[in-house]
Order: sequence, then structure tokens, then C-alpha cells
Amino acid sequence: MTTTPLNPTSTQQPDTLGRFGQFGGKYVPETLMPALFELEAAYKKYSQEPAFQKELQQLLRDYVGRPSPLYFAERLTNHYARPDGTGPQIYLKREDLNHTGAHKINNALAQALLALKMGKKRVIAETGAGQHGVATATVCARFGLECIIYMGVHDMERQSLNVFRMRLMGAEVRPVEAGTGTLKDATSEAIRDWVTNVETTHYILGSVAGPHPYPMMVRDFHAVIGQETRAQCLEKWGGLPDILIACVGGGSNAMGLFHEFMNESSVRMIGVEAGGEGVETNKHAATLTLGRVGVLHGAMSYLLQDQEGQIIE
Repeated sequence: MTTTPLNPTSTQQPDTLGRFGQFGGKYVPETLMPALFELEAAYKKYSQEPAFQKELQQLLRDYVGRPSPLYFAERLTNHYARPDGTGPQIYLKREDLNHTGAHKINNALAQALLALKMGKKRVIAETGAGQHGVATATVCARFGLECIIYMGVHDMERQSLNVFRMRLMGAEVRPVEAGTGTLKDATSEAIRDWVTNVETTHYILGSVAGPHPYPMMVRDFHAVIGQETRAQCLEKWGGLPDILIACVGGGSNAMGLFHEFMNESSVRMIGVEAGGEGVETNKHAATLTLGRVGVLHGAMSYLLQDQEGQIIE
């Protein structure tokens, strides 16, 4: 396990080039730059607009079902209790109880609303396990937007039920056979589509990844998780949590929880990466633990790379 000191507050917001320190940025073809500038301008405008926020908050409440409960896991707490009865009091932030079954809909809903404000009629997205694809297909059905989901062929086989759910919502699911046929390749295909259809299409990216302003937007649209958690902790025991634990894949879930507490020195934040068969093998996804800085999908980040700088699956 690695420990990283909290960054200064100055790196918690992107600079004028969309970078968080050395990370982030816009490493994309010139054809996408106008779309990114348009998206950034629209986000800055509407995120500060009371009418947009009112509509978004109403949808999060009435359509998504927020706030999600903060549930005391009594049996899990008892399982880890010491013989003298002391030990952690374990609470679960139940994002699985949101509409579509995960946190993904927070961001998908907000970005779809933003796409409507920008006059876009067509939405594309990438998905791996299928949850972001299901959320995107669902909000597109809600708003009457054309929806194209890119998904690796191997992921489609593993997650056939989610493929069915996306199609049930009216989305077109396009299989991606290139590369390893997984999420990385689906993201690459989605970006190619966006380059080709940038005038009419909005790309709903589901992770704190990709070119600016996506990492900032996805973080902010998921920040409701941490904001609710703070309020619920104060209501339940009158204080803040000692430790926050979140799984880290694309980062949207973890960042949504952590961001609210970044300036709370008393709160320890633990992100859990996929260790696979162990970090001493080459069969893991511990990017933040063992990755090196590189560029992928338009942003600088930690990546698992070989000696030639090629991305390791």
C-alpha cells in the first residue's frame, strides 16, 4: 500500500490548461479542441446557473432517488469487533440503491442535461462492466436523445445482462473488437466517433479521466456522494468519519466520496485498487501503486506501461 500526502488546495482545481499539477490536460487532436472549449464554457455557465441546478437537484431527488442512505452495517461491525467490544463502526454509503443500481447515474444525468442545454441530439459513451452504459442509456431515454454505447466484445460476453438492459432502453451497443476488446479500446472507439461527429454529439465520459474538462466535471457531478455523507455523519453521530474507503478503478466513485473531505486533516482516505494475482505479478490493475506517468485518452495520468511506453492490459 502506498500513502500520498494531500496536495495543496491549489492543485484541487485545474489551471488554465486543465491540469491538476502535472496531471490532466488536453492531449487530443486539434479537431476536438473546439468541442472541449465549448464544453468547458457550457459547464462553467450552467453549473453556476440556479435554474440548471434546480432542475438537476430535482432529478437527482425524484428520478435517481437521492439522497442514498448511509447504512450502519451491524453484522459486519460485530464481525470485526475486538474481544473487549471495541472496533470500527462500519457504515455503507448505499449508492447501489440509486436508479440503475450504481453511482454512475449521478454524472450521466448531469451530463445529459448539459448536452441538452448545448443543443446536442446524439450521445455516445464507453462502458466496461456496463453500469455506465446502462446509466447513460437510461438518461438518454428519459430526455429523448439518440444513444450509442461502445463496449469491448469480451466485456459484452461477460456482461450480457447489462447489454440487454442498454438495448431495452433504446441504445445501440456497438461491439469493439480492436485491441483486447475491453474498456480501453471501447474508449478509443468512442473518441474516434466523437472526432467524426463532434458538431451533433456529446460524449458522456464516465470516469475521472480523459481531456479537460471531463475530470473536473465528473468529480463535481459525483461530489453529491461526499456532500451527503458529511451531512449524514453529522446527523448520525455529530462528527466526521475517521476513515473513508472506496474502490478505485476509473475513479469516479472514489473522487465523489473523497472530494468533500480533502481539506479535513482528521479524515483518512483509502482507495483500494484491483490487486489481481498480486502486485508482484503482471496480472493486476494497481495503476496508482505501480504506474508511471504517461498520456492516455487525452490526459496525463499514472499508467501501467511496458519499457516502450505501451499500455499494459
